[in-house]
Amino acid sequence: MVKQIARFCVVFLIAYTSSGIADDTYPRVIFNGFGTLGVVHSDESHADYVSDIFASKGAGHSNDWSAQVDSRLGLQATLHVTPKITSVVQVASEKRYDGSYAPGIEWANIQYDLTPNLNVRVGRMVQGTFMASEHRKINYATPWVRPPQEVYRLIPVAYFDGVDMRYQYATDATTNELRLGYGGGSVDYPTGSIDASDSWGLSHRTQWGATTLFASYGELKVSVDELSQFFDIYRSFGPPGELIANRYEVEGKRSSVISLGVGYDPGPWFVMGEWARSTSSSVLGDNEGSYLTAGYRIASWTPFVGISRARVTSNTSEEGLNAALYPSPFAEGAVLLNDILNDVLASGMQQRGVTLGTRWDLRPGMALTAQYDYIDMRSGSPGGLINQQPKFDPGGHINLFSLALDFVF
Repeated sequence: MVKQIARFCVVFLIAYTSSGIADDTYPRVIFNGFGTLGVVHSDESHADYVSDIFASKGAGHSNDWSAQVDSRLGLQATLHVTPKITSVVQVASEKRYDGSYAPGIEWANIQYDLTPNLNVRVGRMVQGTFMASEHRKINYATPWVRPPQEVYRLIPVAYFDGVDMRYQYATDATTNELRLGYGGGSVDYPTGSIDASDSWGLSHRTQWGATTLFASYGELKVSVDELSQFFDIYRSFGPPGELIANRYEVEGKRSSVISLGVGYDPGPWFVMGEWARSTSSSVLGDNEGSYLTAGYRIASWTPFVGISRARVTSNTSEEGLNAALYPSPFAEGAVLLNDILNDVLASGMQQRGVTLGTRWDLRPGMALTAQYDYIDMRSGSPGGLINQQPKFDPGGHINLFSLALDFVF
């Protein structure tokens, strides 16, 4: 039903766009766009750095300098049907899991303003889990080349198809927005997909002078076909395998995410930080991420510095099946299952990062950002790197250089 509404939004906008409506009448269409032209270099030649964990290639092993990590182009059309009804469609083209740049729908929803302060949206929207979630792909709106991965990778499915309600209210000193959403979504990767269903989230943002306060909490059910099949094999090993499968199975279990953020921006300088934690009683485990960034504006230049951290707070290893209890070839199968399970448990992002960068606002709507990241991976973690080669050594460190031209129009 919701996906049908999303398709309706697209058709609806196309129909009105082709009719050439005047800007001072209803309905009317407003077009906007955004993009990033970026290149990234990593000194790790045995694995690839990516900003999207489902990308097929990145910087490092596949390309010494890669334009695929951050480059994207997005277009948005907003149709004001009446003073109370608005429809938005946003499409973004970027490197995807299959190696293509096929555009994907990020937003496709219809909004109805019940009152000047209360509205309801139905269709496709972005999860409001973090401070910069709704504009996480519009890099021009943030100080960095990309949002800190230690926090923004905690949610693999960033958008959802469903319904949300936003309520804005003010006090003597603050303006506030309360948002409640419900729905589900999915994302494809080379060998399957991750589905998030029965998902709900609550967030609150307060603007108090130069200070921004943010908090959110949400829950979702995650389904991964490959993991379900993997744990079905464990169950074939009898009660010991059943015990392990029930402990680490993802299917049917709820995961939760909580985040807190604060920012202070009086004008000449700014500081902002976030902390987030995801919890799941499954192989996904418990993960925590945080960052702190500060910058100073000098005319059109904004140098900034940041620190970040990601860690896994649940088990990263499991004894698994006792292979000695099984005859050959089941014993060899038990060893293989245990090795795969421990690889998955150890694959969570554990790292500390230091960021140095500067942004140059060379003209209205356009900025050039240069950024250096030192990433120290801990506890044998691969740090979110993909395409790991036989000579890749988890737990090391990488030096990352990024240059990005961001623009909006």
